[in-house]
Amino acid sequence: MRYSLAACLVALMAVSSPTPASASTDAPCRDVDVPVTVLGHREVVHGSLCAPTGATTVHLLIPGSTYNSAYWDFPDGRHSFRAAQNAAGIATFAVDRLGTGRSSKPLAVTLTAFAQADAMHQVVLGLRAGAHGPRFSRVVIGGHSLGAAIAAVEAGTYHDVDGVLLTGMTHRVNPVGVAAAFANFRPANLDPKFGLLHPLGYLTTAPGTRYDSFHAPGELVPDVMELEEATKDVFSPTEAVDGLGVAVLLPFSLLIDVPVMTAVGSRDAAVCGPLATDCSTSETLHAAEAPYFRAPLRAYALPGYGHSINLAPNARDYYSAVSSWVSQEVGR
Repeated sequence: MRYSLAACLVALMAVSSPTPASASTDAPCRDVDVPVTVLGHREVVHGSLCAPTGATTVHLLIPGSTYNSAYWDFPDGRHSFRAAQNAAGIATFAVDRLGTGRSSKPLAVTLTAFAQADAMHQVVLGLRAGAHGPRFSRVVIGGHSLGAAIAAVEAGTYHDVDGVLLTGMTHRVNPVGVAAAFANFRPANLDPKFGLLHPLGYLTTAPGTRYDSFHAPGELVPDVMELEEATKDVFSPTEAVDGLGVAVLLPFSLLIDVPVMTAVGSRDAAVCGPLATDCSTSETLHAAEAPYFRAPLRAYALPGYGHSINLAPNARDYYSAVSSWVSQEVGR
């Protein structure tokens, strides 16, 4: 693995502060602010690090567009990928992408998938060096949708992780489904949640559109949709363009040299269907995606749900499949 001395020093300077652990797990959690240098500018990646006693493997979790770290530990108490992995003895570091949550908000036009991947590389170095408390010997980088594209770019560029989890992403997208989702995006500073003072150039979903964009045709659960609207976030169009172009269309995944797991909802309108990927079963998903990887690949299709599988009623089956894959292919 290749690490730069400067990046190691940046990671070691991270500032962390303890916060109470969530009631859903015994794993202690702490807020962490990781200083990174991206395109010559100092920025901060914020996240929540939750580490069960003795954990030596950590998931670095990157949310998708219009999500932040809450996607991995949803505040309804029923949908927590984070808690499920912690219960399996695997630590988690769920981050806010640059531009979202409590991370820095650079000029939107400067944010690309490559810039985000550079920031994540520096986060990986800190996790390995023990900059935030525990020193982890194994790091699994994982992402959802746009976050998955960023994870693929990071792993294929820096070769510094031990496993890659890609969710809500395949290499043959459904143009109709993608166009329908993009039709629901609006400037964030015109949305009441963010207001006129929000930095220009970022996009979010129009109020009341998140079910159609990310969950249909799965079960519509009113309280989940209310929290979706309350916790939604933003993205930069530039990170979406090169994230799709480089990670998906080229594809960057051929450069990954560690075990990979891909997981999608079987009825994800953005990436599945006759014009895209056959996600009907885990076997058909594996057959469709295998040509895009040289590394060992495991595939999992969550039955009956759309794009944001962390919030599916049967999400626990997917959480369990991921922890089993980590145990068998990466180690914990």
